[in-house]
Amino acid sequence: MQRRQFLSLGATVPLVCHLGKGIAAPLQNSSPRFLLVFLRGAYDCNSLLVPTHSDFYYQARPSIAIARPGETNGALPLNSQWGLHPALQASLRPLYQQGQACFVPFAGTNDLSRSHFETQDSIELGQPLDGRKSLTSGFLNRLAQVLQADRRSLAPMAFTAQMPLSLRGNADVANMSLVTAGKGAALGARAQVIASMYQGTALESAAREGFATQMAVQRSMREEMDKAGRDAISAKGFGLIAQRMAHLMREQFDLGFVDVGGWDTHVNQGGASGNLANRLSDLSNGLATFAEAMGPETWRHTVVAVISEFGRTFRENGNKGTDHGHGTAYWFLGGGLAAQAGGRVIGEQIEVTEKALFQNRDYPVLNEYRSVLGGLFSRMYGLSTQQLQQIFPASTTGKLQLV
Repeated sequence: MQRRQFLSLGATVPLVCHLGKGIAAPLQNSSPRFLLVFLRGAYDCNSLLVPTHSDFYYQARPSIAIARPGETNGALPLNSQWGLHPALQASLRPLYQQGQACFVPFAGTNDLSRSHFETQDSIELGQPLDGRKSLTSGFLNRLAQVLQADRRSLAPMAFTAQMPLSLRGNADVANMSLVTAGKGAALGARAQVIASMYQGTALESAAREGFATQMAVQRSMREEMDKAGRDAISAKGFGLIAQRMAHLMREQFDLGFVDVGGWDTHVNQGGASGNLANRLSDLSNGLATFAEAMGPETWRHTVVAVISEFGRTFRENGNKGTDHGHGTAYWFLGGGLAAQAGGRVIGEQIEVTEKALFQNRDYPVLNEYRSVLGGLFSRMYGLSTQQLQQIFPASTTGKLQLV
């Protein structure tokens, strides 16, 4: 089957029916949870994690730079070199101060295509850049296979309408967009129509089981939405999706994926306020909501990784925006981050100067994503070198002690 046809099929069926044993049994609070948040469109890390020590940063961005700490609408100081976008004052900064968030600048992939789609696919596949790639094997699915083979409880879930590349493979995975949660009646009728199309075929049982799982999720979400209404919790944007994800990952799914779009800011990006600031605020508020909704004990065993396909140009363009870049900054959140990681900016770093730019335009990649995530999985799940090579073939395990 051609990849385009496969993607089309994924859009037709709202829940991919790979679940051999129905919806997962309830999890223990102490079971490790991992959520990957993929920011599609390449967010501008230089506005999120501000190199406040760099005079060149302010020269290169006369319209969109975030002011130094202490100035009007200035960055929130993290250390002597880095600051945080002021829109994250009430959401992400408290987690950072509590040692429950950290940042890894100069992160990313060595892929140089600067194409959103090619680089997103390359990262989600997690395969070596040289050599033939398989579009049916994503790194999160390979992680699931390794853990399931080791007889560990693992229930993967993609909170997306289509199965992402990172979770495609031989391990059983469910997927569902939580944006549509609560529309159970309409989706139930649609499910019956689609399931009837498979009647009498080899896929009949899988289709019906998949839609049964979807309706179980719908019932769970309606209960959560009713509670949210009584408690006057906001039902807007990513915050509500985060609340739903936390409900499911707290109870039933311990490996999750969600993607958030709208980060391709070529025009009128804004600085302390504006388009990008609004998106960062919505995202960080949602992540803070997710952390709170997981509950203290479960959050202590949870890691959230926020990544993007690449960064953006260091200099602003003529439209007061930024263009496709290279290195970016990753975020890691969790109640159990190691003391040497939580509340810190970590990983290999260099001084931010014009001479340090990659190809005279971007951040270089000093913390390669497979190495960073491989090191995290090694410590989080106690994986061997051989197991890590199954997840990220031909990779070198990083030394960052995130957990």
